[in-house]
Amino acid sequence: MKPLKKAAEMTQDELAAYIDYSVLKPEFTEQEIIELTEDGKKLKCATICINPSYLDLCDQIVQGSKTGLCPVVDFPFGTSSTESRVEQIAIAAQYPSVKEVDIVANFGKIRSGKLEEVTDDLKACVKECHKYGKELKVILETDALTEDEIRAGARAAIKAGADFLKTSTGFLTGYPAVGASPEVIEILMEEADGKAKIKGSGCIRTRDHFLKLIDMGIDRMGIGYRSVPVVLDLSQNN
Repeated sequence: MKPLKKAAEMTQDELAAYIDYSVLKPEFTEQEIIELTEDGKKLKCATICINPSYLDLCDQIVQGSKTGLCPVVDFPFGTSSTESRVEQIAIAAQYPSVKEVDIVANFGKIRSGKLEEVTDDLKACVKECHKYGKELKVILETDALTEDEIRAGARAAIKAGADFLKTSTGFLTGYPAVGASPEVIEILMEEADGKAKIKGSGCIRTRDHFLKLIDMGIDRMGIGYRSVPVVLDLSQNN
């Protein structure tokens, strides 16, 4: 949804509310995860994106704040069985601080044209997430897909009842990386047509890009810990 005012006129808190602060690198130590989660909470980001094994740790940090948790499940490949994916969602969604869950669509099956299987799988995932009153973001891994495949995957996710369409995991290799380019976001917006929200992730590293996507009407963005100070222009506040 397009904002009521230009992104350049928004306060730091208003801009931070668009951010899912990404704390997903598997090499992070627990101390690094604690420090980055505390930073995202201090900045009043919408959520902290974490791997599920750190839910107990991070839940304690964000309790009572405006910042929720967004665990990623079946990440970054999206190739587990539906039963496994549903169970992962059930475990993560039970935490009170969890606001949303991110899951990767099986993009190999999207590329194979097995869209009914993709839809049925995501439908089961959506149902489980909604059972706990949480929203599900579906990652399409758009850098691995053609435009037609992106559109087909988006339609499958919408048919399944997904709350968000999301571009990327940030962990794909072997493909040109464009991530949340304005062109890809526009494709997702066209397919969503108001039936799902849009999350951009991947290659959002400048303030101009960040502000442009907000003005386009994006709902959320996954931003890496190094880029959060850049997009929020924190140097101007120090």
